[in-house]
Amino acid sequence: MDIINQPLQMQQRALAEKRAGRTISFVPTMGYLHAGHLSLLEEGRRRGDVLVLSIFVNPTQFGQGEDFEDYPRDLERDQALAAQAGVDIIFAPGAREMYPSGYATYVDVEGITETLCGASRPGHFRGVTTVVTKLFTIVQPDVAIFGEKDFQQLAVIRRMTADLNLPVKIVGMPIYREVDGLAMSSRNVYLTPDQRRQALVLSQSLHEARTMVASGHNDAAMIIRQVQIRISAQPDARVDYVRICHCLTLEDQSVVDENSVLLLAVFVGQTRLIDNAVLVAAQ
Repeated sequence: MDIINQPLQMQQRALAEKRAGRTISFVPTMGYLHAGHLSLLEEGRRRGDVLVLSIFVNPTQFGQGEDFEDYPRDLERDQALAAQAGVDIIFAPGAREMYPSGYATYVDVEGITETLCGASRPGHFRGVTTVVTKLFTIVQPDVAIFGEKDFQQLAVIRRMTADLNLPVKIVGMPIYREVDGLAMSSRNVYLTPDQRRQALVLSQSLHEARTMVASGHNDAAMIIRQVQIRISAQPDARVDYVRICHCLTLEDQSVVDENSVLLLAVFVGQTRLIDNAVLVAAQ
């Protein structure tokens, strides 16, 4: 496994691989790998000849007062896990390499970035789309693999990739959960044991909502209200948003149908967690 820190060196390596006729699969991350990331790498191993993992805590997607400085990092541990997963190349640049002095170019996706996490975290998706565009240009992937826990992010990247005619196939992978249902996240390490227990209300609320829909309830406002009540019963939980949206456009829906997704963002203590579930079970 090779570790590359310089964007130009990574790009030259990627172009050489492609000239040799090899396909590149790519898993972009901010590191501090967990089993959810490893499931993405497993899929990437199946989909390409060369598997590239990027590890980069991207400063442009963090807002003022967010946890950029405190975001968990452990590159040595990540390298060991990546090697076990069969990664061929780790691309681990620093902020100065990705955003050198005088950097002035950003990528904006309009519309679907202005709601949900985009409304709560102004500028967040500009940072995401900019860094992903840069990573695609550097790594030259044929396929890029993302987790569906960041549902809005995946929708935004798909929109950007289509709009800019980028020759990358975007693959979304199911949410990877702990045994008790908590969606895996690098930020889960921030939770105290009691907060960790309270955080289960996210997945429990999603399950309750799906049960309501399966029982014939399709009024989105009623389902949202029930979810908010359940979450708010936890002493350290504070709702950022609970929304039922169309899975492609992310527009709010008043009636649940086969295109509906329930999206949650909840602070448990100081830790902001997100989760989601499609509300109509696949036939």
